[in-house]
Amino acid sequence: MDRRRILARGYRAWVPLGAAGALVLAGAAAAQEVKRTELGRQPVSGDESREIVMQLVEIPPGATSRRHFHNGEEAFYVLEGGLAQMPGQPSKERPAGERGINRRGVPHAGYTVVGDRTVRILSVYVVDKGKPLQEAAD
Repeated sequence: MDRRRILARGYRAWVPLGAAGALVLAGAAAAQEVKRTELGRQPVSGDESREIVMQLVEIPPGATSRRHFHNGEEAFYVLEGGLAQMPGQPSKERPAGERGINRRGVPHAGYTVVGDRTVRILSVYVVDKGKPLQEAAD
């Protein structure tokens, strides 16, 4: 019988999983959503048309960071890494310490977190005030 570690009520437990149990866990993982916690927001000095927004972005296992773009720039830093998988590609580690800048209007993301670790990213945006922070990319 296959045994897998799962997180149950805040503690780790070993439970036997049959096919039905695996399907329940897969469904629960697929239901996960990206959590965005705004840490701060203020106008850009000398430019009231733009603002700086800081967020903690948490992508749990099974959640998908949908393909999107921003109305401005995003600087990001991966605080806690994990495995990410783009559709039709092998999974790839997003390591802690990975960093970069996503340019205005350029679509990015579109991956699902796989494995058992939540990816936590600190993002700082300089975006147009009054416009959505992110918009879905086709």
